[in-house]
Amino acid sequence: MSASELSTVRPSSGGATDALRRSNLATVLGLVHRDGALSRSDLTRLTGLNRSTVGDLVAELAALDLVEVDETPGGGRAGRPSPVVRVSGSVAAVAVNPEVDAVIVGLVGLGGRVLKRVRIETASARSAAETVTLASAGIAGMLAGESGIRIAGIGVAVPGQVRLSDGMVREATHFGWVDEPLAGMLSAATGHRVWAANAAVLGLRAESAFGAGRGIDDLVYMIGGASGIGGGAVGGGRLLTGAAGYAGEFGHTFVRSDGRSCSCGSRGCLEAEVTQAELLASVGLASAEAASLADRLVATEDPVALAVIERDYASLSIAARNAVNVFNPSLLVLGGFLAALYRGARAHGAPDLLDDVVHSAREGVTVVEAELGTDQLLIGAAELVLADLIADPARALAAA
Repeated sequence: MSASELSTVRPSSGGATDALRRSNLATVLGLVHRDGALSRSDLTRLTGLNRSTVGDLVAELAALDLVEVDETPGGGRAGRPSPVVRVSGSVAAVAVNPEVDAVIVGLVGLGGRVLKRVRIETASARSAAETVTLASAGIAGMLAGESGIRIAGIGVAVPGQVRLSDGMVREATHFGWVDEPLAGMLSAATGHRVWAANAAVLGLRAESAFGAGRGIDDLVYMIGGASGIGGGAVGGGRLLTGAAGYAGEFGHTFVRSDGRSCSCGSRGCLEAEVTQAELLASVGLASAEAASLADRLVATEDPVALAVIERDYASLSIAARNAVNVFNPSLLVLGGFLAALYRGARAHGAPDLLDDVVHSAREGVTVVEAELGTDQLLIGAAELVLADLIADPARALAAA
Protein backbone atom coordinates (compact mmCIF):
# COMPACT_ATOMS: atom_id res chain seq x y z
CA MET A 1 0.00 0.00 0.00
CA SER A 2 1.31 3.41 -0.87
CA ALA A 3 2.05 5.89 1.90
CA SER A 4 -0.45 8.38 0.49
CA GLU A 5 -3.53 6.19 0.38
CA LEU A 6 -4.82 7.21 3.80
CA SER A 7 -2.90 10.39 4.47
CA THR A 8 -2.92 14.00 3.46
CA VAL A 9 0.36 14.64 1.66
CA ARG A 10 0.97 18.09 0.23
CA PRO A 11 3.58 18.63 -2.49
CA SER A 12 6.74 20.53 -1.49
CA SER A 13 8.50 23.17 -3.52
CA GLY A 14 11.87 22.56 -5.09
CA GLY A 15 13.41 21.24 -8.26
CA ALA A 16 13.74 17.71 -9.56
CA THR A 17 16.89 17.06 -7.52
CA ASP A 18 15.21 18.12 -4.28
CA ALA A 19 12.13 16.04 -5.10
CA LEU A 20 14.34 12.99 -5.72
CA ARG A 21 16.17 13.52 -2.43
CA ARG A 22 12.89 13.77 -0.52
CA SER A 23 11.64 10.64 -2.26
CA ASN A 24 14.80 8.77 -1.31
CA LEU A 25 14.56 9.97 2.29
CA ALA A 26 11.00 8.64 2.41
CA THR A 27 12.11 5.30 0.99
CA VAL A 28 14.86 4.82 3.56
CA LEU A 29 12.79 5.94 6.54
CA GLY A 30 9.84 3.84 5.36
CA LEU A 31 11.99 0.72 5.18
CA VAL A 32 13.35 1.16 8.70
CA HIS A 33 9.85 2.01 9.98
CA ARG A 34 8.23 -1.12 8.52
CA ASP A 35 11.08 -3.64 8.60
CA GLY A 36 12.89 -2.69 11.80
CA ALA A 37 16.63 -2.23 12.23
CA LEU A 38 18.53 -2.59 8.97
CA SER A 39 22.21 -2.36 8.21
CA ARG A 40 23.33 0.37 5.86
CA SER A 41 24.36 -2.34 3.41
CA ASP A 42 20.83 -3.77 3.61
CA LEU A 43 19.43 -0.32 2.79
CA THR A 44 21.82 -0.04 -0.15
CA ARG A 45 20.62 -3.37 -1.49
CA LEU A 46 16.91 -2.71 -0.90
CA THR A 47 16.87 0.79 -2.37
CA GLY A 48 19.19 0.17 -5.30
CA LEU A 49 21.04 3.39 -4.42
CA ASN A 50 24.80 3.60 -4.08
CA ARG A 51 26.52 3.43 -0.69
CA SER A 52 27.45 7.11 -0.65
CA THR A 53 23.89 8.24 -1.33
CA VAL A 54 22.48 5.93 1.34
CA GLY A 55 25.07 7.23 3.80
CA ASP A 56 24.04 10.82 3.09
CA LEU A 57 20.34 9.98 3.46
CA VAL A 58 20.91 8.18 6.75
CA ALA A 59 22.97 11.11 8.04
CA GLU A 60 20.18 13.54 7.15
CA LEU A 61 17.56 11.40 8.88
CA ALA A 62 19.83 11.13 11.93
CA ALA A 63 20.22 14.92 11.96
CA LEU A 64 16.41 15.16 12.03
CA ASP A 65 16.50 12.73 14.99
CA LEU A 66 14.33 10.24 13.13
CA VAL A 67 16.85 7.39 13.08
CA GLU A 68 19.73 6.22 15.22
CA VAL A 69 22.91 4.73 13.77
CA ASP A 70 24.86 2.03 15.58
CA GLU A 71 28.38 2.16 14.19
CA THR A 72 29.52 -0.98 16.05
CA PRO A 73 26.89 -3.66 15.37
CA GLY A 74 27.41 -7.23 16.50
CA GLY A 75 26.44 -10.34 14.66
CA GLY A 76 29.84 -11.93 14.09
CA ARG A 77 29.96 -11.16 10.37
CA ALA A 78 33.27 -11.50 8.63
CA GLY A 79 34.87 -8.29 7.39
CA ARG A 80 34.02 -4.76 8.30
CA PRO A 81 30.54 -4.57 9.88
CA SER A 82 27.96 -2.27 8.32
CA PRO A 83 26.38 0.31 10.65
CA VAL A 84 22.84 -0.57 11.74
CA VAL A 85 20.06 1.98 11.30
CA ARG A 86 16.96 1.92 13.51
CA VAL A 87 14.11 4.34 14.17
CA SER A 88 14.56 6.95 16.86
CA GLY A 89 12.33 7.09 19.91
CA SER A 90 12.13 10.87 19.83
CA VAL A 91 9.09 11.20 17.50
CA ALA A 92 5.65 9.71 17.98
CA ALA A 93 2.03 10.04 16.93
CA VAL A 94 -1.00 10.27 19.17
CA ALA A 95 -3.74 7.79 18.28
CA VAL A 96 -7.39 8.09 19.29
CA ASN A 97 -10.12 5.44 18.95
CA PRO A 98 -13.60 6.50 20.13
CA GLU A 99 -15.93 3.58 20.87
CA VAL A 100 -19.45 3.61 22.27
CA ASP A 101 -18.20 2.47 25.67
CA ALA A 102 -14.84 4.25 25.87
CA VAL A 103 -12.33 6.61 24.30
CA ILE A 104 -8.95 4.93 23.85
CA VAL A 105 -5.88 7.15 23.50
CA GLY A 106 -2.39 5.92 22.70
CA LEU A 107 1.12 7.12 21.97
CA VAL A 108 2.71 5.26 19.04
CA GLY A 109 6.31 5.58 17.91
CA LEU A 110 7.94 4.88 14.58
CA GLY A 111 8.07 1.18 13.91
CA GLY A 112 4.48 0.72 15.12
CA ARG A 113 5.49 0.60 18.80
CA VAL A 114 2.66 1.43 21.21
CA LEU A 115 4.39 3.35 24.00
CA LYS A 116 1.36 4.25 26.11
CA ARG A 117 -2.32 3.37 26.15
CA VAL A 118 -5.13 5.02 28.14
CA ARG A 119 -8.77 3.88 28.21
CA ILE A 120 -11.40 6.41 29.31
CA GLU A 121 -14.60 4.57 30.18
CA THR A 122 -17.93 6.15 29.22
CA ALA A 123 -21.47 5.11 30.06
CA SER A 124 -22.78 5.35 26.50
CA ALA A 125 -22.25 6.88 23.09
CA ARG A 126 -21.74 10.64 23.14
CA SER A 127 -21.66 13.66 20.84
CA ALA A 128 -18.65 14.52 18.70
CA ALA A 129 -18.00 17.57 20.89
CA GLU A 130 -18.03 15.46 24.06
CA THR A 131 -15.70 12.96 22.41
CA VAL A 132 -13.26 15.73 21.54
CA THR A 133 -13.34 16.96 25.15
CA LEU A 134 -12.64 13.48 26.53
CA ALA A 135 -9.94 12.76 23.97
CA SER A 136 -8.24 16.12 24.57
CA ALA A 137 -8.15 15.51 28.31
CA GLY A 138 -6.81 11.98 27.79
CA ILE A 139 -4.10 13.24 25.44
CA ALA A 140 -3.03 15.99 27.85
CA GLY A 141 -2.79 13.54 30.71
CA MET A 142 -0.92 10.96 28.67
CA LEU A 143 1.62 13.50 27.40
CA ALA A 144 2.26 15.07 30.79
CA GLY A 145 5.95 14.62 31.51
CA GLU A 146 6.79 13.39 27.98
CA SER A 147 9.22 16.24 27.32
CA GLY A 148 11.59 14.17 25.19
CA ILE A 149 9.12 13.18 22.47
CA ARG A 150 8.01 15.34 19.56
CA ILE A 151 4.39 14.79 18.55
CA ALA A 152 4.02 14.59 14.78
CA GLY A 153 0.22 14.77 14.90
CA ILE A 154 -2.93 12.91 15.89
CA GLY A 155 -4.64 10.07 14.04
CA VAL A 156 -8.24 9.09 14.81
CA ALA A 157 -9.77 5.66 14.12
CA VAL A 158 -13.51 6.34 13.79
CA PRO A 159 -16.10 3.52 13.81
CA GLY A 160 -17.99 5.09 10.91
CA GLN A 161 -17.66 6.47 7.42
CA VAL A 162 -15.00 9.16 7.17
CA ARG A 163 -14.13 11.32 4.20
CA LEU A 164 -10.40 10.86 3.69
CA SER A 165 -9.78 14.29 2.19
CA ASP A 166 -10.57 16.26 5.36
CA GLY A 167 -11.44 13.86 8.18
CA MET A 168 -15.15 14.70 8.07
CA VAL A 169 -17.22 11.97 9.73
CA ARG A 170 -20.04 11.57 7.25
CA GLU A 171 -21.88 8.99 9.29
CA ALA A 172 -21.21 7.13 12.54
CA THR A 173 -24.56 5.52 13.23
CA HIS A 174 -23.71 4.05 16.64
CA PHE A 175 -22.93 7.57 17.88
CA GLY A 176 -25.68 9.32 15.95
CA TRP A 177 -23.08 11.48 14.18
CA VAL A 178 -23.76 12.95 10.75
CA ASP A 179 -21.32 15.29 9.00
CA GLU A 180 -19.20 16.00 12.06
CA PRO A 181 -15.84 17.75 11.34
CA LEU A 182 -14.11 15.63 13.97
CA ALA A 183 -10.56 16.13 12.70
CA GLY A 184 -10.94 19.90 12.62
CA MET A 185 -12.55 19.98 16.06
CA LEU A 186 -9.79 17.92 17.66
CA SER A 187 -7.09 19.98 15.93
CA ALA A 188 -8.61 23.19 17.30
CA ALA A 189 -8.77 21.69 20.79
CA THR A 190 -5.21 20.32 20.90
CA GLY A 191 -3.21 22.51 18.52
CA HIS A 192 -1.95 19.46 16.62
CA ARG A 193 -2.57 18.42 13.05
CA VAL A 194 -5.22 15.70 12.94
CA TRP A 195 -6.10 12.98 10.43
CA ALA A 196 -9.11 10.67 10.66
CA ALA A 197 -10.27 7.56 8.83
CA ASN A 198 -12.50 4.53 9.27
CA ALA A 199 -11.32 2.42 12.21
CA ALA A 200 -11.59 -0.95 10.47
CA VAL A 201 -9.63 0.26 7.45
CA LEU A 202 -6.92 1.49 9.80
CA GLY A 203 -6.87 -1.87 11.56
CA LEU A 204 -6.34 -3.46 8.15
CA ARG A 205 -3.54 -1.02 7.45
CA ALA A 206 -1.82 -1.91 10.73
CA GLU A 207 -2.12 -5.66 10.17
CA SER A 208 -0.82 -5.28 6.61
CA ALA A 209 2.23 -3.31 7.71
CA PHE A 210 3.13 -5.03 10.99
CA GLY A 211 0.84 -8.00 11.61
CA ALA A 212 -0.84 -11.02 10.05
CA GLY A 213 -1.16 -9.46 6.60
CA ARG A 214 2.46 -8.43 6.26
CA GLY A 215 3.71 -9.18 2.75
CA ILE A 216 0.29 -10.40 1.52
CA ASP A 217 -0.95 -8.79 -1.68
CA ASP A 218 -4.56 -10.05 -1.59
CA LEU A 219 -6.38 -10.20 1.71
CA VAL A 220 -9.69 -9.49 3.41
CA TYR A 221 -9.83 -8.13 6.96
CA MET A 222 -12.87 -8.15 9.24
CA ILE A 223 -12.95 -6.72 12.76
CA GLY A 224 -15.60 -6.48 15.44
CA GLY A 225 -15.69 -4.02 18.33
CA ALA A 226 -18.07 -2.37 20.74
CA SER A 227 -19.27 -0.04 17.98
CA GLY A 228 -19.94 -2.71 15.36
CA ILE A 229 -18.21 -4.61 12.57
CA GLY A 230 -16.12 -3.33 9.68
CA GLY A 231 -13.18 -4.27 7.57
CA GLY A 232 -11.44 -3.80 4.29
CA ALA A 233 -9.64 -5.51 1.46
CA VAL A 234 -6.25 -5.36 -0.23
CA GLY A 235 -6.06 -6.35 -3.88
CA GLY A 236 -2.82 -6.59 -5.80
CA GLY A 237 -1.00 -4.96 -2.89
CA ARG A 238 -3.23 -1.88 -2.84
CA LEU A 239 -5.85 -0.93 -0.29
CA LEU A 240 -9.30 -0.88 -1.88
CA THR A 241 -10.87 2.28 -0.45
CA GLY A 242 -13.66 2.96 -2.94
CA ALA A 243 -14.44 6.31 -4.55
CA ALA A 244 -14.61 8.30 -1.31
CA GLY A 245 -13.01 5.91 1.18
CA TYR A 246 -16.12 4.10 2.39
CA ALA A 247 -15.33 0.58 1.12
CA GLY A 248 -15.17 -2.39 3.48
CA GLU A 249 -18.46 -2.09 5.36
CA PHE A 250 -18.68 -5.82 6.03
CA GLY A 251 -20.82 -5.09 9.08
CA HIS A 252 -23.64 -4.31 6.69
CA THR A 253 -23.42 -7.59 4.82
CA PHE A 254 -26.93 -9.07 4.70
CA VAL A 255 -26.99 -12.33 6.70
CA ARG A 256 -30.58 -12.90 7.83
CA SER A 257 -33.89 -12.25 6.04
CA ASP A 258 -35.94 -12.03 9.27
CA GLY A 259 -33.17 -10.26 11.14
CA ARG A 260 -32.99 -7.39 13.56
CA SER A 261 -33.17 -3.73 12.69
CA CYS A 262 -29.74 -2.25 12.07
CA SER A 263 -28.54 1.24 12.93
CA CYS A 264 -28.06 1.84 9.19
CA GLY A 265 -31.84 1.59 8.65
CA SER A 266 -31.82 -1.88 7.10
CA ARG A 267 -32.49 -5.28 8.67
CA GLY A 268 -30.46 -8.44 9.05
CA CYS A 269 -27.00 -6.86 8.79
CA LEU A 270 -24.08 -8.80 10.28
CA GLU A 271 -23.38 -6.19 12.95
CA ALA A 272 -27.03 -6.19 14.03
CA GLU A 273 -27.04 -9.98 14.37
CA VAL A 274 -23.58 -10.43 15.91
CA THR A 275 -22.54 -8.06 18.69
CA GLN A 276 -19.72 -7.87 21.17
CA ALA A 277 -22.15 -7.03 23.98
CA GLU A 278 -24.12 -10.28 23.57
CA LEU A 279 -21.02 -12.43 23.37
CA LEU A 280 -19.55 -10.80 26.46
CA ALA A 281 -22.82 -11.21 28.37
CA SER A 282 -23.06 -14.88 27.39
CA VAL A 283 -19.88 -15.61 29.37
CA GLY A 284 -20.34 -13.01 32.11
CA LEU A 285 -17.78 -10.41 31.01
CA ALA A 286 -18.00 -6.61 31.10
CA SER A 287 -17.03 -4.46 28.12
CA ALA A 288 -13.68 -3.56 29.69
CA GLU A 289 -12.85 -7.30 29.83
CA ALA A 290 -13.17 -7.89 26.08
CA ALA A 291 -9.53 -9.02 25.87
CA SER A 292 -10.53 -12.16 27.81
CA LEU A 293 -13.44 -13.04 25.53
CA ALA A 294 -11.68 -15.65 23.39
CA ASP A 295 -10.50 -17.65 26.39
CA ARG A 296 -13.95 -17.54 27.96
CA LEU A 297 -15.67 -18.67 24.76
CA VAL A 298 -13.24 -21.56 24.40
CA ALA A 299 -13.71 -22.65 28.02
CA THR A 300 -17.47 -22.30 28.36
CA GLU A 301 -19.75 -25.29 28.56
CA ASP A 302 -22.88 -23.26 29.29
CA PRO A 303 -25.65 -24.25 26.83
CA VAL A 304 -26.86 -20.66 26.47
CA ALA A 305 -23.38 -19.39 25.61
CA LEU A 306 -22.83 -22.28 23.20
CA ALA A 307 -26.09 -21.43 21.42
CA VAL A 308 -24.98 -17.80 21.03
CA ILE A 309 -21.61 -18.93 19.64
CA GLU A 310 -23.27 -21.28 17.14
CA ARG A 311 -25.76 -18.66 15.97
CA ASP A 312 -23.18 -15.89 15.62
CA TYR A 313 -20.67 -18.14 13.88
CA ALA A 314 -23.30 -19.07 11.27
CA SER A 315 -23.83 -15.37 10.51
CA LEU A 316 -20.09 -14.72 10.35
CA SER A 317 -19.75 -17.64 7.94
CA ILE A 318 -22.22 -16.02 5.54
CA ALA A 319 -20.35 -12.72 5.59
CA ALA A 320 -16.97 -14.44 5.19
CA ARG A 321 -18.31 -16.52 2.28
CA ASN A 322 -19.50 -13.39 0.49
CA ALA A 323 -16.21 -11.57 1.07
CA VAL A 324 -14.05 -14.43 -0.17
CA ASN A 325 -16.27 -15.07 -3.19
CA VAL A 326 -16.13 -11.39 -4.16
CA PHE A 327 -12.48 -10.53 -3.46
CA ASN A 328 -10.70 -13.90 -3.96
CA PRO A 329 -8.04 -13.26 -1.26
CA SER A 330 -5.28 -15.60 -0.17
CA LEU A 331 -5.79 -14.58 3.47
CA LEU A 332 -8.78 -13.73 5.66
CA VAL A 333 -7.79 -11.90 8.85
CA LEU A 334 -10.25 -11.70 11.76
CA GLY A 335 -9.80 -9.07 14.47
CA GLY A 336 -11.51 -7.94 17.66
CA PHE A 337 -14.39 -10.02 18.94
CA LEU A 338 -14.71 -11.76 15.56
CA ALA A 339 -11.36 -13.43 16.23
CA ALA A 340 -12.64 -14.47 19.65
CA LEU A 341 -15.85 -15.85 18.12
CA TYR A 342 -13.87 -17.78 15.51
CA ARG A 343 -11.55 -19.32 18.11
CA GLY A 344 -14.39 -20.19 20.42
CA ALA A 345 -16.57 -21.74 17.73
CA ARG A 346 -13.76 -23.86 16.32
CA ALA A 347 -12.86 -25.06 19.81
CA HIS A 348 -16.42 -26.38 20.13
CA GLY A 349 -16.36 -28.25 16.83
CA ALA A 350 -17.75 -25.68 14.40
CA PRO A 351 -17.10 -26.38 10.70
CA ASP A 352 -14.53 -24.53 8.62
CA LEU A 353 -15.54 -20.89 8.26
CA LEU A 354 -15.22 -21.09 4.47
CA ASP A 355 -17.01 -24.41 3.89
CA ASP A 356 -19.65 -22.79 1.68
CA VAL A 357 -17.30 -20.67 -0.42
CA VAL A 358 -17.10 -21.45 -4.13
CA HIS A 359 -14.60 -24.29 -4.35
CA SER A 360 -12.15 -22.60 -6.71
CA ALA A 361 -12.14 -19.40 -4.62
CA ARG A 362 -11.66 -21.35 -1.38
CA GLU A 363 -8.50 -23.07 -2.58
CA GLY A 364 -5.44 -21.62 -0.92
CA VAL A 365 -7.31 -19.26 1.43
CA THR A 366 -6.04 -19.20 5.01
CA VAL A 367 -8.10 -17.84 7.93
CA VAL A 368 -6.03 -16.29 10.72
CA GLU A 369 -6.54 -14.08 13.75
CA ALA A 370 -5.11 -10.56 13.74
CA GLU A 371 -1.67 -10.49 15.39
CA LEU A 372 -1.72 -6.98 16.88
CA GLY A 373 -4.58 -7.60 19.30
CA THR A 374 -5.96 -4.57 21.09
CA ASP A 375 -3.24 -2.35 19.60
CA GLN A 376 -4.24 -2.73 15.95
CA LEU A 377 -6.55 0.32 15.76
CA LEU A 378 -4.09 2.56 17.61
CA ILE A 379 -1.26 1.49 15.32
CA GLY A 380 -3.45 2.05 12.28
CA ALA A 381 -4.51 5.51 13.45
CA ALA A 382 -0.88 6.43 14.07
CA GLU A 383 -0.02 5.34 10.53
CA LEU A 384 -2.12 8.25 9.23
CA VAL A 385 0.32 10.60 10.92
CA LEU A 386 3.52 8.64 10.40
CA ALA A 387 2.83 8.14 6.67
CA ASP A 388 2.79 11.92 6.28
CA LEU A 389 5.99 12.18 8.28
CA ILE A 390 7.70 9.51 6.20
CA ALA A 391 6.58 11.04 2.90
CA ASP A 392 8.46 14.29 3.63
CA PRO A 393 10.22 14.19 7.01
CA ALA A 394 11.62 17.73 7.18
CA ARG A 395 8.36 19.38 6.09
CA ALA A 396 6.23 17.25 8.42
CA LEU A 397 8.38 18.01 11.46
CA ALA A 398 8.35 21.71 10.66
CA ALA A 399 4.55 21.66 10.43
CA ALA A 400 3.97 19.59 13.58
